[in-house]
Amino acid sequence: MAWNPARIAEAPGVQLFDPRWWRDQKRLVGEAEGRGAAYFLDGLDGTPWVLRHNRRGGVLAHLNHDRFIWTGASRARALAELRLLARMHADGLPVPVPIAALAARRGPVYRSDVVTERIAGARPLADVLMEKALPATAWQALGGAVARFHRAGIRHADLNARNVLVDSDLNFHLIDFDKAKRVAPGAWREPNLARLRRSLDKFDALTPTFNFAEADWAALRGGYAEVFASGH
Repeated sequence: MAWNPARIAEAPGVQLFDPRWWRDQKRLVGEAEGRGAAYFLDGLDGTPWVLRHNRRGGVLAHLNHDRFIWTGASRARALAELRLLARMHADGLPVPVPIAALAARRGPVYRSDVVTERIAGARPLADVLMEKALPATAWQALGGAVARFHRAGIRHADLNARNVLVDSDLNFHLIDFDKAKRVAPGAWREPNLARLRRSLDKFDALTPTFNFAEADWAALRGGYAEVFASGH
């Protein structure tokens, strides 16, 4: 287990990672589903929190949906994610504030949970685009935000339109850094961007009201390039 001492003074109990406990305390205020189930909480410090239970993706998920091979605490996914979140937050990148993480070992396997602060007023980009189009300046800002992560060497493992949040002021944030890594600059940046593009295209193909056009992607690429050119 690991936690943010600025938000939790003492080691939390394992109930912090149990949605049933939060429900019994009447502090579970909502939930969402995805590869990692997300539970929205009234946090112990009075701020909104999110509890995410890590799940496997792909074909293995049918046989083993949430167990991972134990190879040591330093490599446990939830603990690694919390460390990376703490570093990114300290560097001023737009990510959730880390709260706590648990890697619950049982023999050769473990289950994994992460708690972060919920970003106020923010919604998944995919949901927003189902309701309205965003101006070119917003797409430029999104490109710039992604570029800041890439300049810092952050390779998001699942950069998609649901892991990008946009708030009411059109500020962008990235979430779900499970399996993300800090790596050296390199050719990985373009495939990472391409993953986001495929996600947007998939939503566009499946949802008639989805507001995404080629000009939007061009604006995103422009904002991305501008950050690299400016050095800021």
